[in-house]
Amino acid sequence: MLDKTSKIYVAGHCGLVGSAIWNNLKQRGYDNLIGRTHKELDLLNAVEVKQFFDEERPDAVVLAAAHVGGIMANLNYRADFIYQNLQIQQNVIGESFHHNVKKLLFLGSTCIYPRLAPQPMKEDALLTSELEYTNEPYAIAKIAGLKMCESFSLQYGCNYIAVMPTNLYGPNDNFHLENSHVLPAMIRKVYLAKCLNEGDWDAVRKDIDLRPVEGINGASSREEILAKLEKYGITADAVTLWGTGSPLREFLWSEDMADASVHVLLNIDFKDTFKRGDKEIRNCHINVGTGKEISIREVAEKVIAEIGFKGKLLWDNSKPDGTPRKLTDVTKLHALGWHHKVEIEEGISRLFSWYSNQEK
Repeated sequence: MLDKTSKIYVAGHCGLVGSAIWNNLKQRGYDNLIGRTHKELDLLNAVEVKQFFDEERPDAVVLAAAHVGGIMANLNYRADFIYQNLQIQQNVIGESFHHNVKKLLFLGSTCIYPRLAPQPMKEDALLTSELEYTNEPYAIAKIAGLKMCESFSLQYGCNYIAVMPTNLYGPNDNFHLENSHVLPAMIRKVYLAKCLNEGDWDAVRKDIDLRPVEGINGASSREEILAKLEKYGITADAVTLWGTGSPLREFLWSEDMADASVHVLLNIDFKDTFKRGDKEIRNCHINVGTGKEISIREVAEKVIAEIGFKGKLLWDNSKPDGTPRKLTDVTKLHALGWHHKVEIEEGISRLFSWYSNQEK
């Protein structure tokens, strides 16, 4: 088992989940943490990764680093999503094995499950039918990662565990209009529409300066800014979101995900993730979620109410909805001793508060 002196490498410690895991470990008194930014260590580079493990020799590894994005990014950059994630996993999990890492926690995603998996999705639904087309390359990479953890643990007695979180949101999220996930993108769109609606051009320019959109920044003309925002469905009178708003989604606060991850890292072993006596041991990964779902339309309405936008909410049903439902069965996680704490209303309020503070 790990103790407070154990050296723990958190790959992706600046990201949405990695930063929350880092903070959670710190709060529990685990101070011997190692992190490297992408500039300091390129996880796609096998030579750099080997050198890092040779020098640092961590006792445990949390693999929270990944190439991630929303529906548009997954559709447009299919090769990047499968190649980069496979490469990161191959390098980090491989070197963890070669350097006798005691414990490894791999973070995946519930997009590993079939598009039309029975709801709620149990771990055993994996590989039972075809995947959602829009994020198939990313899903295949994550399936390969969890199978690597499972296979190394079965063949070599390693203690590698994979956790599959549902849709995450929280501090340090990505609010890029093209590549971000649904909730942060929604918050930014509604916030910018509210600023336009109220004629607050100082706030609009500040936002676009912090996060430029396709080369347009705070110094651009009003006409350029308005045209670019309109491309993303943002006007003074309305916010237009992708799809129909009907898909049901489950959302998990990133700090809850971090707490679940650290709980598994410190308290759960690979042998706890499957039933003893099974002839075929598979699907040893653990779903992490709330077990509760809400429609995209309802989420959008809650965001609009939180931010106070007075305009209309419109839907572009020529754009894809993605998977109709993606609710996780969290029975295994609950049996292993962890439950979520933050509900969606509180999470939206917290995330908008965090976002607003970045704007100041």
